[in-house]
Amino acid sequence: MATNSISSATNLTNHTAFLPHKNLSNPFSSCISFSDSSVSLQKLSLSSDFRKPISTKPAIFSALKTVQASELVSKARDSDPGIKSQKPTILVSEKLGEAGLDLLRTFGNVECSYNLSPEELCAKISSCDALIVRSGTKVTRQVFEAAKGRLKVVGRAGVGIDNVDLQAATEFGCLVVNAPTANTIAAAEHGIALLAAMARNIAQSDASMKAGKWQRSKYVGVSLVGKTLAVMGFGKVGSEVARRAKGLGMHVIAHDPYAPADRARAIGVDLVSFDQAISTADFISLHMPLTPSTNKVFNDDTFAKMKKGVRIINVARGGVIDEDALVRALDSGTVAQAALDVFTVEPTTQDNKLVQHENVTVTPHLGASTKEAQEGVAVEIAEAVVGALKGELSATAVNAPMVPPEVLSELAPYVTLAEKLGRLAVQLVSGGSGIKSVKVVYCSARGPDNLDTRLLRAMITKGIIEPISDAHINLVNADFTAKQKGLRISEERVIVDSSPENPVETIQVQISNVDSKFASALSDSGNIIIEGRVKYGKPHLTQVGSFSVDVSLEGNLILCRQVDQPGMIGRVGNILGENNVNVSFMSVGRTVKRTKAIMAIGVDEEPDKDTLKKIGDVSAIEEFVFLIFEVWFT
Repeated sequence: MATNSISSATNLTNHTAFLPHKNLSNPFSSCISFSDSSVSLQKLSLSSDFRKPISTKPAIFSALKTVQASELVSKARDSDPGIKSQKPTILVSEKLGEAGLDLLRTFGNVECSYNLSPEELCAKISSCDALIVRSGTKVTRQVFEAAKGRLKVVGRAGVGIDNVDLQAATEFGCLVVNAPTANTIAAAEHGIALLAAMARNIAQSDASMKAGKWQRSKYVGVSLVGKTLAVMGFGKVGSEVARRAKGLGMHVIAHDPYAPADRARAIGVDLVSFDQAISTADFISLHMPLTPSTNKVFNDDTFAKMKKGVRIINVARGGVIDEDALVRALDSGTVAQAALDVFTVEPTTQDNKLVQHENVTVTPHLGASTKEAQEGVAVEIAEAVVGALKGELSATAVNAPMVPPEVLSELAPYVTLAEKLGRLAVQLVSGGSGIKSVKVVYCSARGPDNLDTRLLRAMITKGIIEPISDAHINLVNADFTAKQKGLRISEERVIVDSSPENPVETIQVQISNVDSKFASALSDSGNIIIEGRVKYGKPHLTQVGSFSVDVSLEGNLILCRQVDQPGMIGRVGNILGENNVNVSFMSVGRTVKRTKAIMAIGVDEEPDKDTLKKIGDVSAIEEFVFLIFEVWFT
């Protein structure tokens, strides 16, 4: 057995792969060094806020079929003088800033057609090479079908891509890009505006005066200076809100599992746990993404943990708040006031209880609505669309470029394995020290030139980062996103004597210098180690720490460290069966007979808290952890 660093399309320095920040058109051309900042990760658990790991579609590899058809167009133009003079047609279906339109006109024929019905959009799209939308236009599967393969890129002028069918886009070879940065300052300023307006009852007193009243005593406000503001999500917008709140004399704390501690300290912000943030804050400002794990994360349980009289601001995503629960918290006085720019359903209905509540200040999703932000978004999306039509790779792409069909078919099950190992690994981390580096070890019989691991590394990165981030991780942006998060990804290949028909025998993920919520996952060197392989076309977990196991990575997983004695499988199986939890796989691994063992149990359903407690109460079980690989479809 021999070990060597990987030689592939990605250059490696000290076995570490990085994406250059300034050369986004060729993200695999060279290497740069990461900073020493870590990916700060607070304890992950099923009951802990928005950090619950999630999984994507099982056929994730199908999202890697996007064809960079623009390259084919360029080649056709080069070979045919009649085609070369033609410009691409760019359809803009919603209002876009003039600066963006001017940029688009320098490259293509721009048609601005607003308020198109679905039928009108489908009728136009077959003659378009690019489509730019905001949030109002629904780019459905029917649109991609009507395009008949001509549509090369869809640009979303903004962050969210909920109105674009990504699965259909990738199936039809269409790249999707967005504009995630230009409205940062506008959103932060709107958050501060709502904070101040709420504290001083600006909207309510304005309405009162316009109704002919003079109610000074009714609208006594609260001061901001000296109060504690909890920023939930310390990304671009959250950190800008924190800067401005510090200028108002507020004490600012923040919760974000991936926020580098040094960046927070530079602003004068303390990073704390989710529960500490919500229980000690006077004001809470929400800036986390909407994912399956953050959906309604602010609910009756979380409101009950807050300081009585807390005030809440939301300029992020409406779905992170259970609106009915917030109404109850407002009525009970647990939440004194709320200021909301976003809602679960938009536009809101006239009978929305939150909109009508006297202690709620509302605006109609104005976070990005400044002239400067609108122009910035227009330029950012125009640059991304033009770049895509030129055949350049973009860090704002939300689906991946072309992967040759034969490579895709061969690597498909290993792609699924890689992502699930990443998701498993991040769930095993506990504590706030942060993930600084991840090492991936591939055991393969193939030579360096016969195995391109970019796709596998991208999916491991996706599994680690995406569950608690609004970033869409793919082959284009995986390394770039990891660098932004301060995460080092290194790779190593171990040459093994096996059949070269299989591209990879095993994939091992190692996380160093972290604590684990499941101590048995730690190796003798103190690293979290998990390993898996593809068996019968399905991803299997084969090693946890120093213990060998064999369990399919489907559904959910329970890992137990136990005393190795007769009857343990039956006892745990009976507990699950009595609580209507179906066992799909079970495996026991041990180091020495009749001492310690690891039992890995695959289950189809998510056991409730009482069931998990019964398992933990079994005297021979020394520790256990429940891990989720459930699939959500979006």
